[in-house]
Amino acid sequence: MRRCFPLSFDEARPGKERVRIPFPVHISLSKATGFAVVLFIIEIYQKTSPAFAVFGFLFILISTVTFNLAGGLSRTSGAYVFFFALLAVILGLVCKAVLGEPADSNLNEPVLTMKVYVATMIAMGVAVAISRKLTPRRPILGKLVTDANMANAAMGCMLTGLAIGLTFQLFVIQQGSALSALAQVNRFLPMGLILGVIYEIRISGGRRSVNAAVLLSGAVLFLQGILGFSKEGLFTPVACWLIAAGSQGYRLAKYQVIGIVVGVLFMFHYLVPYAQYGRNFFEPTLGGRINMSASLLGDLDGTRLKYEEDNSDYYERQVQGYFNQSQGFMDRLQMISPDDALVDLTEKKEPIGVFPIVMGFENLIPRFLWPEKPFINFGNFYAHQMGSLAADDTTTGISFSPAGEAYHIDRWIGVFLWAPLLWIMLFTLFDSLCGDTRVYPWGLLMCAYFAHVAPEGGLQAVIYSMVYIAFGLVFAAFSAAYVMPILGTLLRTPQKGGVQRNLSVRNLPRRVRSLPQPGTSQ
Repeated sequence: MRRCFPLSFDEARPGKERVRIPFPVHISLSKATGFAVVLFIIEIYQKTSPAFAVFGFLFILISTVTFNLAGGLSRTSGAYVFFFALLAVILGLVCKAVLGEPADSNLNEPVLTMKVYVATMIAMGVAVAISRKLTPRRPILGKLVTDANMANAAMGCMLTGLAIGLTFQLFVIQQGSALSALAQVNRFLPMGLILGVIYEIRISGGRRSVNAAVLLSGAVLFLQGILGFSKEGLFTPVACWLIAAGSQGYRLAKYQVIGIVVGVLFMFHYLVPYAQYGRNFFEPTLGGRINMSASLLGDLDGTRLKYEEDNSDYYERQVQGYFNQSQGFMDRLQMISPDDALVDLTEKKEPIGVFPIVMGFENLIPRFLWPEKPFINFGNFYAHQMGSLAADDTTTGISFSPAGEAYHIDRWIGVFLWAPLLWIMLFTLFDSLCGDTRVYPWGLLMCAYFAHVAPEGGLQAVIYSMVYIAFGLVFAAFSAAYVMPILGTLLRTPQKGGVQRNLSVRNLPRRVRSLPQPGTSQ
């Protein structure tokens, strides 16, 4: 049988207790059932309606089966299933249980909303099963980057991403411009970070995961998140490192685990409010953004208090908040209340029809080919339909999961027909391109991307991903294979020896074990 990870580094540090970064490729159904039973009992104890609790129980079990069918995080389709199930639904249910609130409270159509989630996961499972039949065994991108040139490719991606990022900060991006087109395909910094992590783990036999390319790529991504007041930008370097290191079976010392936990808690406590509050202020120049960032970062406690005041107002303006009291970032992280509002809107009025899907595909046409192309922010459009935004507000939008949008499009036909058709195309495309994420690095980039768009991107993100994100991935992969290694040599001296493969020596604790080739077994 093929090994769970391409490399095993258990021997790298004998005698030291270390914790492996979770990278699930299969979740035990019995353990998932136990978790679902405990949550069900708590919900019933907290006066949740039995029907809602039963559908929540079924959602967890069906999500587990679908995740395992997709291949877990070893496939991009599994990553989409994982982050949709966890962040859109399960995390919100767990948070309600911890707060001691009935899981179906503060919802307009609680049972129907949970039925939509269960039906969505069933449809997603069908899409996974069909896409597996359509996906070739050998990935299209495959081994474009080898271990021998991976370090130079990582450094080249970092250099290119740094140059592009600086350009974006200095110039205003106009729609339909060359810079706008470049922004659509720019994935160089996350790709450089992922390649650097994989290379360092393999070359060191699991003793290290960070090198110059990782540090610089992560720092620039983080700085872009700071200056752009972007939560996604702030968490992207952390997500890319965790996913890349986890895919290689990397193990952490206990002090490293504590450091990561403390760092993430700090980001949630201070930097998420900073990003959410800072986006209220538009500064067109780089100098203006730097001054604004410095002002807000200089008083993080004050920035957090201002954010909490704004968040309380936002909570009151919402059609319905899920929790009895504002829970900060958690209010926006869960998708149950926005989806419930959209489901309730659909029941009170008529479904919107396939118009959003048609517009999604029309929006794929580049603006230089269609200068007058209309643009509709469907998050903003749906929010206006629900009456939660002022009539003149054309910028604010509410995020919805693909489940809520699918039901709003055509009720159960949207859930069981239109959504799975889009997922079949999405899963087949990216699984065919990327292959096993534990062996090839390309799918790891999509895992980090799906962590953001799977729970809150709706169906619009699915359509967009199939063209622009796919093209950006292919562009980054071929650039990393044929261009970036050349750029990387400008900053990095070639080593005499690369990653040692095909080694079968097992009695030397610091030697790297052999990396199985795709399609082989051990």
